[in-house]
Amino acid sequence: MTDAPTTACLVEDLVALMRMEPLGDDRFRAQSEDIGTPAVFGGQVLGQSLMAACLTVEPDRPVHSMHAYFLLPGEHAPIDYSVDRVRDGRSFTTRHVLARQSGRIIFEMAASFQTRDRGVEHQLAMPEVPPPEAVPSELSRRLALGDRLPASFRVKGTQPHGIEFRTVEQDDLLAPLPREGGSAVWMRAVAPLPDDPNVHRALLAYASDHGLLRAAMVPHGLSFLTGQVRAASLDHAMWFHRDFRFDDWLLYVIDSPSAGGARGLCRGSVFSRDGRLVASTAQEGMLRVREPRG
Repeated sequence: MTDAPTTACLVEDLVALMRMEPLGDDRFRAQSEDIGTPAVFGGQVLGQSLMAACLTVEPDRPVHSMHAYFLLPGEHAPIDYSVDRVRDGRSFTTRHVLARQSGRIIFEMAASFQTRDRGVEHQLAMPEVPPPEAVPSELSRRLALGDRLPASFRVKGTQPHGIEFRTVEQDDLLAPLPREGGSAVWMRAVAPLPDDPNVHRALLAYASDHGLLRAAMVPHGLSFLTGQVRAASLDHAMWFHRDFRFDDWLLYVIDSPSAGGARGLCRGSVFSRDGRLVASTAQEGMLRVREPRG
């Protein structure tokens, strides 16, 4: 019987996932992980594409926005990334990234970087929620379901991960009641990360895809765990406002302003524990509800 991985090992694996193998001419290769989803996790591709873009930009120009489209489901296999140096301006830098598997383009992203400039300052206030210490982890809640947890989630869905999520709202995981509002999720890496800001930004991009579409299901009492919903991310946008560390607790506040046409629009605000708004997200995804069998 093998020992359970330590938190440090889990985070080392996550950082390694964001590591790019240079192939020359602004092309890179990265590995994939299998978290139990049929296709590769979209957050992985978001984080890796951002890391690839960052490797072609001077470190004094941090990323401030990224806009991406998921074009085809990815396989649990290595992914090749190519970066196009679209523009290097006086203050702004633009990069375009394509992700390929087996010769097919599965994902594309545009990212913008900027020199650190001074300007006006304001931000949305962070909502008052219980601290992360008062909220059980998503993993512990899944484990507590025991045999009630669908078989498809009992292996990958109950394994420790390098990122811990703690959802403030304690909706029933298998039979949530419809309600207004969205969700608030505490999240962080479970062990210290390297001091490279790009790693922290890439891992936040990775984590931002976790649970974002769930906000569109809250008003309808739907759950991913029941298998009643077919969902797929269609696009993902992210804006980085202020510096942060992903090995400190961040609060991810998400909601869904609209759903229709088998699509749901969701948006999120990411706050540091001291209340600074560090990032914003938006995503539209496909949401199809399976009809119950007669």
